[in-house]
Amino acid sequence: MPAHYRSFRGSLPWLILLLQALFLLLFYFFIPDGATNTPTFAYAAFQDVNHMLVFGFGFSFLFLRRFGFSSIGFNLLLVVLGVQCSVLAEEAFSGLLQGQRLDGLKRITKAVVSMTAVVISTGAVLGKANPVQLILMAVVEIIAFHGSRGMSQVFLQLPDSITMRQGHLFGACFGLAVSSRFPEPAPGAEKSRRTPKAELFSMLGTLFLWVFWPSFNLVLDVEGRSRTISNTYFALAASTVAAFVLSALTTRDGKFQMSHIQSAVLAGGVAVGSTAHSIESPWIAMVLGLLASLLTILGAYCLQRCLNPALKIHDTSGVHFTFGLPAVLGGLAQVVLLVVHNWDNLPRLGALVMIHVGAFCLTISVASITGFLTGSILNLRVFKTSPVSKYFEDQCYWEFPHLAVGF
Repeated sequence: MPAHYRSFRGSLPWLILLLQALFLLLFYFFIPDGATNTPTFAYAAFQDVNHMLVFGFGFSFLFLRRFGFSSIGFNLLLVVLGVQCSVLAEEAFSGLLQGQRLDGLKRITKAVVSMTAVVISTGAVLGKANPVQLILMAVVEIIAFHGSRGMSQVFLQLPDSITMRQGHLFGACFGLAVSSRFPEPAPGAEKSRRTPKAELFSMLGTLFLWVFWPSFNLVLDVEGRSRTISNTYFALAASTVAAFVLSALTTRDGKFQMSHIQSAVLAGGVAVGSTAHSIESPWIAMVLGLLASLLTILGAYCLQRCLNPALKIHDTSGVHFTFGLPAVLGGLAQVVLLVVHNWDNLPRLGALVMIHVGAFCLTISVASITGFLTGSILNLRVFKTSPVSKYFEDQCYWEFPHLAVGF
């Protein structure tokens, strides 16, 4: 490796080994076997969500022309470490606060779903954070996410399935807060530009996410599974149609823009995540999908030109308008549906609305505060922050048999 690239031999391998040894000991003492007879559909849904994390998000982050090895490799490393950490955090919460133990498959399924928040946050600092920073960020975020869920369940009495679906919002807010503490790359930097081949691989990852998204919304539902699947699919279909329409309308020559399609086709699935099981008519899910796609594309146009320069936040993957804004829309839709379904019981309605709005604000607050603190700590000198000149480069972390010219 050339001398001007920093070596992580003295830090990264030892950090990974330390964490793995710690997880091994904690699993030995605190995680029971939990083997039970598992329904076939439960394992199938777990497989789909696992595919989303490893293949879907891994390939969707391949749009950077010189950061492909790191996008795939670091995503896999974070998932396998983060799932172990999430299992421990979930077991501690369930055992200490609720006094119950989870069976083996349900335990790991919830851990994989929780990792969605971490993977989303990674997209905001993609190419800027080194692997040491990413691992530490993942551990802190998993603990913070479970802490936020615990507060919602203990103080607001929200069911577990609802708190788990706040992962998109938590991940987007946490990632933006962490990214705000990193130095901004130069505008229009050559290494951060997209190439047709990179866009094609990134779209492949988006298609993985699109196909498996109904399983993601389904995996935590105890009842109403058929409704959840159909509502999620129709919301995704509507957001996809809207993405193509809006992309052609907002570009200069009336042509489709691949970045618009990648961002907006998933918006419907994110928006109905909290309400797919309770929406009674598919047309409501389709309206949500259309609104989510509109919010994503217009949000990308406005935020990238107005909000980001003012706040000095560089969001590599655009997680704030791909996941954050549709999650906000989903939270508002949840409140509207509560009002519609409980209109004849006004005293109960007021309490329900305040509880869900409080949980919504709690998630944003915990994610933003812990993300800001985490980003500040990660940028201390001891963690060897990569200089801006080395952003978006695989050669900082991977061995190449040849120079990556044209990579």
